[in-house]
Amino acid sequence: MPISPEARSELMRLARASLAHTVANGPAPKVESPQGVLAEKRGCFVTLTNRGALRGCIGTFAPQWPLAQAVVRMAAAACRDGRFVYYRPVTAEELPQLTVEVSVLSQLEPIADPLSLEVGKHGIYVVRGANSGCFLPEVATDQGWDAEQFLSHCCAGKANLAPDAWRDDKTQVYVFTSEKFTD
Repeated sequence: MPISPEARSELMRLARASLAHTVANGPAPKVESPQGVLAEKRGCFVTLTNRGALRGCIGTFAPQWPLAQAVVRMAAAACRDGRFVYYRPVTAEELPQLTVEVSVLSQLEPIADPLSLEVGKHGIYVVRGANSGCFLPEVATDQGWDAEQFLSHCCAGKANLAPDAWRDDKTQVYVFTSEKFTD
């Protein structure tokens, strides 16, 4: 079921408030009695870009909190994404320039034949032992990858595995969909 414009607006408001509180070293915004989809325990990602440059992308597949709370937490974590914070932390001055994108995820589904995933529709989560990596659905289309390239880049670039590890029975491959929106 698609997320309503009102729920999207509230999630974006919460994400922006979380960013503002985080860069000011303040407490996270309060989420008061979320209703409907905002109260559902759902996986989500928050992606931050500034003029097309990635500034942070953090999410969770294991929903432990209501969606509204998860977005607040992921926005704060994206603002402090370790891949970017040492380069240049997100600052209060930068906030108006940031594009905030929220991706609300479906549940993970194991896929018997990884090559049967639908590029552009499915995101992937690859797991082998303690190694794991994921790509949101749009990564394959943004990069112009087919299913095999999508899987190989996730294994090598995100999960620190051999590029063809997805072919091994010891590697688990899951697919998911996401409903993405931005402000």
